[in-house]
Amino acid sequence: MEKLTQYRANILSILEQYAAYKPANLEAVTRQVIADTERDHYQLVTIGWDKGRFIHHVLFHFDIINEKIWIQQNWTEAELGEMLQEMGVPKTDIVIGFLPEDARALSDYAVN
Repeated sequence: MEKLTQYRANILSILEQYAAYKPANLEAVTRQVIADTERDHYQLVTIGWDKGRFIHHVLFHFDIINEKIWIQQNWTEAELGEMLQEMGVPKTDIVIGFLPEDARALSDYAVN
């Protein structure tokens, strides 16, 4: 259980770090950390209005499944797997979920 508590804290730390960055070109847009700690779903969402257009975009999406961190979405250049490793998460507990399973086998991370 201690492992899961640490993984949740790691994910929230990354999300909160990126939530602090305000997009310079989007004035009425905010970033929200969405955390379902009971079911282990975590997202960073950009939301608001820009020039009369509604913006709602999921920047990051993490899940914890079978005691592994699944990176389900990353719309940035951030190396989330490397960030997690620097926080002490082993590669064997990180899954790049947005890659097909056969491509995951070619990564340095877990397949599932």
